[in-house]
Amino acid sequence: MSLAFVFPGQGSQSIGMLTQLAIEFPQVKATFSEASDVLNYDLWKLISEGPIEALNQTERTQPAMLAAGIAVWRLWQELTNIQPHYLAGHSLGEYTALVAAESMSFSDAIKLVEMRGQFMQRAVPTGQGAMAAILGLDDDLVKEICIEAAKNAVVEAVNFNSPGQVVIAGDIEAVKRATVLAKDKGAKRAMLLPVSVPSHCALMKPAAEQLEITLTSMTIYKPVIPVIHNANVGQGDDDKAIKHLLAQQLHTPVRWVETIQRFSSLGVTNIIECGPGKVLAGLTKRIDKSLIALPIFDQTSLEKVVQVLGEQS
Repeated sequence: MSLAFVFPGQGSQSIGMLTQLAIEFPQVKATFSEASDVLNYDLWKLISEGPIEALNQTERTQPAMLAAGIAVWRLWQELTNIQPHYLAGHSLGEYTALVAAESMSFSDAIKLVEMRGQFMQRAVPTGQGAMAAILGLDDDLVKEICIEAAKNAVVEAVNFNSPGQVVIAGDIEAVKRATVLAKDKGAKRAMLLPVSVPSHCALMKPAAEQLEITLTSMTIYKPVIPVIHNANVGQGDDDKAIKHLLAQQLHTPVRWVETIQRFSSLGVTNIIECGPGKVLAGLTKRIDKSLIALPIFDQTSLEKVVQVLGEQS
């Protein structure tokens, strides 16, 4: 058995996430308390009570998702001795993977992703940018649609999530034009996503520059578990390379299909999604049906993963 753990990004957050796990395991809430001390507000209260509009603001979503992923990761470490051979994260989830790999401290990462969210929001004020999911078209056609819809604005294919599922991002009117074009060209669905910034497109370059400057003063260690990065579908060899890949990730596509394919080529047989929801487990099954993909987000799903992996070890 060869095992990879993956961590979700923005879009998997919800009010009440991990509540059931927190009832059974106080370590979950303790992780959020640690994050709250860094942020100077009660992060657990935000994810428990909302409002959802506040949780969906990127500077709050990002610490919430990172804390959620690490809470589940820490729980796994306490309950089992089964270690993954590789790690990866989808967009923001890459930071969670680096914390799990002991490449950066949890407190540093929480502060960093809050700042990352602030940089992103400042680069494109709320209401000026958008993201949309395009379902049922191949990647090249989506890229062509973006070129046609741009009209001197920005709209790009930015998340290659699974075959037939691509997310686009850019200026809001250009994104809307692209969704209309996509439907005209046979897309099953083309829908705007509830996000406050257009991640991973050229509009994020100013944010990436600020992030790179901020990263220069951060201590980053070589991961103790290899992390596959979004930007190059490979590893960062040292702290300088990892910092560059994190900054590059902000304005370049999330190559998730290639990431799962890379795991497969490395001999990975099982992929465990660590954090709220089961988006990445679902994507994995669409990318490579030979892989076993399971999420951990409550006690039942945790017990299932322990059982399945226990049977294989």
